[in-house]
Amino acid sequence: MTAGIDPAEALDFASRLAVEAGGIISAHFGQVLEVRHKGTVDLVTDADLASEKAILAAITARYPGHHIISEESHTGTVSEATCRWVVDPLDGTTNFVHGLPLFAVSIALQIDGRTEVGVVYNPAQNELYAARSGAGATLNGEPIHVSATDALQEALFVTGFPYSRDDVFQRSFDLWHEFYNRCQGGRRLGAAALDCCYVAAGRFDFFYEAALKPWDICAGDLICREAGGRTSDWSDEALPFDGSRVLMSNGHLHEAALEVLGGAALEG
Repeated sequence: MTAGIDPAEALDFASRLAVEAGGIISAHFGQVLEVRHKGTVDLVTDADLASEKAILAAITARYPGHHIISEESHTGTVSEATCRWVVDPLDGTTNFVHGLPLFAVSIALQIDGRTEVGVVYNPAQNELYAARSGAGATLNGEPIHVSATDALQEALFVTGFPYSRDDVFQRSFDLWHEFYNRCQGGRRLGAAALDCCYVAAGRFDFFYEAALKPWDICAGDLICREAGGRTSDWSDEALPFDGSRVLMSNGHLHEAALEVLGGAALEG
C-alpha cells in the first residue's frame, strides 16, 4: 500500500479505464464530427472531449480526493499533490483526424511526485501497455523489454517536432539531420505516448523530443523504465515532469544520444 492505495488495484483500474476510453475513441474513428484548433496546427475533436469526460468522471468517482491533470480541461494543477492522475484522453489527435491508426489513451498515477502506475492503450491495434513501479512492463499482459542495440549506426530512433513554428521548431530539424546521419533510420509517428512504449517494447532504440507536456510522457516514462530502459533530460538529469527535452532509450545508447543532444541549443 502507498498513501492508502494499492498500486496493483490502481493499475487494474487504469487499464480497464483506458480500454473503456479507447472504445469511445474508436466509435468516433473515421467519422469525426467536429475539429477545433487549439493553435495553428494543434487540434482537439469531440472524441478527445468524450474520452476525457469518461476518464475524469471515473477517477473522480473512484478516488474523489485525488488531483487530476488532463490535456483538454487542465483539471488540477502541476504542483505536487499526494495523489495525482496525469491523463491524455487522445494522444495523436492529428493522426486520428486523418484516419491513421496511431493514437492512444494515456493514464498515469503519481503518488508523492513518483509515478507508480502507467497505462497506454492504442485501440486501433488493441495494444495495452502497462506498468507498475517495481513490477515490470507488459504489452497485453506479456512482459516486454527494451532492445539490445548498442551502436547508433544500428539504431532506429523516433522523435517529434513542436507545434510552434519558431526557432525551436526550425532547429529541431537540424537535430533530426544529425541523428539521421548517425543512425540506421528515424521515424516520426505523431504520438509521443506510443513512441515511449515502442522503445519499451524494443521496436525503437531511443526516443527524444523537446516541448512536450506531462500527459504526453508520464505513463510512457514508467513503462519504458520498467521495461529496462533509461530516461532523462538532455543533460542526463531527471526526466522533467513538464515534458521538455525528453530522452528515452534502451540504456545502451543513452550516452551516445546524450552526446548529440547535449550540443543542441533548443529551449522548451
